[in-house]
Amino acid sequence: MLGGPGLESVVDQYISVITNDGRNIVGILKGFDQATNIILDESHERVYSTKEGVQQLVLGLYIIRGDNISVIGELDEELDAGLNLSELRAHPLKPIIH
Repeated sequence: MLGGPGLESVVDQYISVITNDGRNIVGILKGFDQATNIILDESHERVYSTKEGVQQLVLGLYIIRGDNISVIGELDEELDAGLNLSELRAHPLKPIIH
């Protein structure tokens, strides 16, 4: 997981965030603070299902509180663009318990 100073290297790049409640939010990291609150632009939530393809809910400019973040990771844009999300099936993530 990237955090604190490590996030400086991915500002203005696409990242994927897994929240404590199991959501997967993808967007361009625009900023962060010492509490790892983050600002994403051009963001969307990926909703996984075992019955249908991945739904992408447009969020736009979005702020996520640092205490609600479980994992932050860089997103390989080329690899991500090659995925056919409409055919991908997966169980939704369960909430993270600390």
